[in-house]
Amino acid sequence: MLILVTGGAASGKSALAERCAVTLGGRLLYIAAMEPLDAESNARVARHRRQRAGLGFDTLECYRDLDRVRLDSSWNTALLECLGNLTANQMFSPGSREGEAAHLVWEGILSLKGQVENLVVVSNDVFGGGREYHGETAAYIAALDEVNRRAAAMADLVIESVCGIPVILKGEGWMVENLV
Repeated sequence: MLILVTGGAASGKSALAERCAVTLGGRLLYIAAMEPLDAESNARVARHRRQRAGLGFDTLECYRDLDRVRLDSSWNTALLECLGNLTANQMFSPGSREGEAAHLVWEGILSLKGQVENLVVVSNDVFGGGREYHGETAAYIAALDEVNRRAAAMADLVIESVCGIPVILKGEGWMVENLV
């Protein structure tokens, strides 16, 4: 099963994705894509670690090149947090080639999906800003848009977190009360 969880900044999407993964069960792997480069990102990483403490996740840090991750067959459910960070890391890392980030991130998702029974993917909704962006920001938004659209098309379930409330956008049969 592939689940895509999306939402705006601080919308509760991470906690919602964690509940989805725990509900799916089995051996749980949390793939963290936020590269802690400054005090703010270190604080966010620490907050996310506290949030998932005691839920049964092992953690793998993967900031780019997700397609190179190889998991053994003991993992049932993986949670990838998040496409926004992974896409930015892939796009703006030294040696990256223009226009390849979306393709590389997507290939990583396909590879990961082939290695686990269940994959929960978190992504940002970057389209609600109501602004026209240019340059690198516009290219980043376009790359993330491409990955989000592909993930949503393939996903069995797409959930938007709105103020911590799960809104099912695609998929049936999930008990929303398990997620609240």
